Amino acid sequence: MPVPSMLFPADPLNPRRPDPHFAWEARLVRELGAEHLLVDHDALLAGRAEEAVRRVPLGSGPLWYRGWMLPSARYAEFAAALTARGGKLLTSPPGYAAAHELPGWYGVFEGATPPSVWIPTAGAVPPTPEELAEAVARLGGSGPAIVKDYVKSRKHEWHEACYVPELADLAAVGRVVGRFVELQGEFLAGGVVVRRYEEFERADGPDGLDGPDRLSDGNGCDAAGAVGGAGAVGGARGGRRAVEARVWWLDGRSVLVGPHPDAPHVHAEPDLTEVSALVRRLGCRFVTTDLASRADGSGWRVVEVGDGQVSDLPRGIDASGLLASLIAA
Repeated sequence: MPVPSMLFPADPLNPRRPDPHFAWEARLVRELGAEHLLVDHDALLAGRAEEAVRRVPLGSGPLWYRGWMLPSARYAEFAAALTARGGKLLTSPPGYAAAHELPGWYGVFEGATPPSVWIPTAGAVPPTPEELAEAVARLGGSGPAIVKDYVKSRKHEWHEACYVPELADLAAVGRVVGRFVELQGEFLAGGVVVRRYEEFERADGPDGLDGPDRLSDGNGCDAAGAVGGAGAVGGARGGRRAVEARVWWLDGRSVLVGPHPDAPHVHAEPDLTEVSALVRRLGCRFVTTDLASRADGSGWRVVEVGDGQVSDLPRGIDASGLLASLIAA
């Protein structure tokens, strides 16, 4: 069976080299005896998929992508353009969407993740007051919550565009949601999600919000990490981060457990007993789960699920086992 090659975004200033953020991964792939290829991420985002993959050789065979986030529709175009050149992404477009967007994975993880509801939107248009009232009622009508879209939150604008102290205050819900939609603008992914706020165990230390989380260059702030995670559901405030782990899964098996990229100094050892069965049930080949420990000690919660191709690695982690597993898949 052919050995998969790894696709990385090219450096926009030097398209013959990997994007600097992924250069160390590309070097490690070469050291492991595999090949890396380059694609134009800006062209992918602009809907020019054939142009984006022009440096990928014909007949390239099986491929993994490790790069910046793509909307699900753009990922499907990416996959089609590679197929036309004799390549095949090992994560299918439906598999990518299922892991990448909350409505795709929530049904499997419901009960193990904070209760959530969502409202599809047509572009950057806020839900109506009636739609918000119905969504709030489905969450029980009271208590704190956070607001995000299908992929990202605005946790840097915590009080302005993320956190709702009391769902019963529908005017406040409308203000936060409206500001969130305004700030996301054309990069709003899918619709508005309202998630029940939960308190998680915390650790002292810097927030570490200077690096990417789910990999994106979307609306400017996302390259700085404002994309959700336990920092959003549990609050990233006062220099204390939620005790959170990111677990990498390949074909239903955990291949790497490490800290969350927002707080690479905070190490945790989550119980994967329940989560492993849910990951297998989801059925996506390469995914990540972000897990946080409840403040009351009652166990671990799944804060986010993501496609492994567009989930960031924390600084300083040994990723050789993960990349070797992908090459051997």
